Amino acid sequence: MAAVEDGHTDVAGTWVTEDRRIRQELLPDGCYDEARGERASAYTGRYTVTGSHLDHVDGTGFTAAGDIRDGVAYHEHLVPQRE
Repeated sequence: MAAVEDGHTDVAGTWVTEDRRIRQELLPDGCYDEARGERASAYTGRYTVTGSHLDHVDGTGFTAAGDIRDGVAYHEHLVPQRE
C-alpha cells in the first residue's frame, strides 16, 4: 500500500525529536527507517496514512500509531517534527 493517497496528509521525509535522538525517514513507498541515538536503522518497517492518522508496523510486528497536527507528529510518546 502506498504511504500517501489522495486526500491524505503527505508525511514523506525526515522527522526528528527535539533532542534529535530519534530520527525517522518516512519514504514515499510506505517504508520507514528509524535511527535511535548512534544506532542507525534501529527499526525498519512500513507505515500507512489515513487522513492525518499515521500507523507504523516494524519488522518484528510491533505497531505504533499517531496523528499529524499542524506539521507535528504526535506519535505514541514521541513528538517528532519534520526536518
